[in-house]
Amino acid sequence: MEKSLYKEELLEIYSEKPNYGKLKGKTHELKQRNPICDDEITLELKIKDNKIIDAKFHGVNCFVTTVSSSVLTEKIKGMKIEQALKLTKKDIDEWLGIKITPGRIRCELLALDALKKLKIDVKNNARNKKS
Repeated sequence: MEKSLYKEELLEIYSEKPNYGKLKGKTHELKQRNPICDDEITLELKIKDNKIIDAKFHGVNCFVTTVSSSVLTEKIKGMKIEQALKLTKKDIDEWLGIKITPGRIRCELLALDALKKLKIDVKNNARNKKS
């Protein structure tokens, strides 16, 4: 598999932007900003019975942020909260199938950082709408 940043599959994700937009019926949201490049996303989740039912994101994003956020939101759908909160950079790297340069790592992890900052109450899925 070619390790080019702009490989065809990633370009397709970027152009289609799966899971980009606002989520109706969201139970959780968090806005996250990368001060280095000014990317900003709002991650929105719908959680029921300790499971992520749906996930979307929106904001102003570069290529890397958009692609990694699209992939993350797709992968966490159907996951138990505990499982999603254990995801790491290594998981994102594997899903993207490319090597991200050090200067773009914050872009790659913006949605994952937002997910981890949601501080979801696993026992009763307390609402956590935070910006």
